[in-house]
Amino acid sequence: MIHPTPRVLVADLREHLGRTVSVHGWVNTLRLQRTMQFVLLRDHSGTAQVTHRRLGADDPVEERIEGLTVESAVRVTGLVVENPAVRLGGLEIVPEHVELLNRAEAPLPLNELTGLEHRLDWRFLDIRRRPAAQLLFAVQTTVEQALREFAYAEGCTEMHTPKLMGTASESGAEVFELGYFGRSAYLAQSPQFYKQMAIAAGIDRVFEIGPVFRAEPSFTSRHATEFTGVDVELAWTEDVEDVMAFEERMLAHTLGRVAERHGAAIQQQFGVEVTVPALPFPRVTMARAQEILRAGGWDPEGAKADLDPEGERALAAHIRRETGHEFVFVTHYPAGIRPFYHMRAAGEPGLTLSFDLLWKGLEITTGAQREHRYDVLLEQAAEKGMGTESLQDYLNCFRYGCPPHGGLGLGLGRVLMVLLGLDSIREATFLFRGPNRLTP
Repeated sequence: MIHPTPRVLVADLREHLGRTVSVHGWVNTLRLQRTMQFVLLRDHSGTAQVTHRRLGADDPVEERIEGLTVESAVRVTGLVVENPAVRLGGLEIVPEHVELLNRAEAPLPLNELTGLEHRLDWRFLDIRRRPAAQLLFAVQTTVEQALREFAYAEGCTEMHTPKLMGTASESGAEVFELGYFGRSAYLAQSPQFYKQMAIAAGIDRVFEIGPVFRAEPSFTSRHATEFTGVDVELAWTEDVEDVMAFEERMLAHTLGRVAERHGAAIQQQFGVEVTVPALPFPRVTMARAQEILRAGGWDPEGAKADLDPEGERALAAHIRRETGHEFVFVTHYPAGIRPFYHMRAAGEPGLTLSFDLLWKGLEITTGAQREHRYDVLLEQAAEKGMGTESLQDYLNCFRYGCPPHGGLGLGLGRVLMVLLGLDSIREATFLFRGPNRLTP
């Protein structure tokens, strides 16, 4: 059957009142009564009611509707009429043709009570059936667009660094090894070395949004083995403060865009108010953070060098009480728990010029001023017991005039998780990858 009638989105139906249109979508629900047939038809923009009065024998529309199942893909052509009794926009479609494009099997493999892991097995249906999940990806698009918009305005060049590496990056741990033409290759756990190489190549400010792979056997709500990283590296920085100032302005810009485009929908679907943070964000040194937390009973043995999730949440709650702010930079981490390429504080070789950014108690970013002096890098690698042979391509960047620089790595999934108040990064990802999940 040929349908010259152009497709109209459900969200635009009011503009076509009194006209015949075609709506393409999925059957959301069916109510098949003795004299009437009601179909709620859903596309990505909303849901509309299709109302058909049964005409009895030889009624092809009645027959077609009778054969539908929930989630079948259909094309309905009909007249858009006003009906104040219809809750969905006060409109309904009186069908002239109903075309079944792809029938859904019944029953469906999931419903409103299905748990998260089973929903992830049927992720395409899970997303399709839940407006909140659809909204998440619209928000993700706006977040990425706003991040790029800010980075471009700040003079960043967008780069695409390799995800296949000949040697295990950074520490050698937490990397996936794979066969590569008779030898081993590794999936990049960070674009760190490559974005620093771009700085050494004279690219003043570097920006990348791309996949990151971590072979961590972590089953927490905030870890994934493959995720999207947002990476920035800035040349000619005076101090790590330059990096933190860049990030807080970038996040304020991004959240402003999200609030403007999706604020009302996020409030409706997730019950979360998107607020644009005030600048600057609070800053607290790691030593001070530990003092604050231990005064409240955290780590009574005084054994923890780093903040655990409980400590991060408690610190964020303290900062929120003291300042009203949802963000806090934790700075000056001990050198023992930071990579060898983090610059040390002048006169305090035990501390690094580094930071983590916590948002509502979840770490979303790690950043630092990098060590750009070749001899110091060698010393710091040796101090950590690292051989430098496999690092030679990286270290060569610092032998021929590499400028001072600093940067950050931000997890996109964690940003979405906090932004929308989700319980798990699994929900903030299209198709989640974890230690026990490689499908679908």
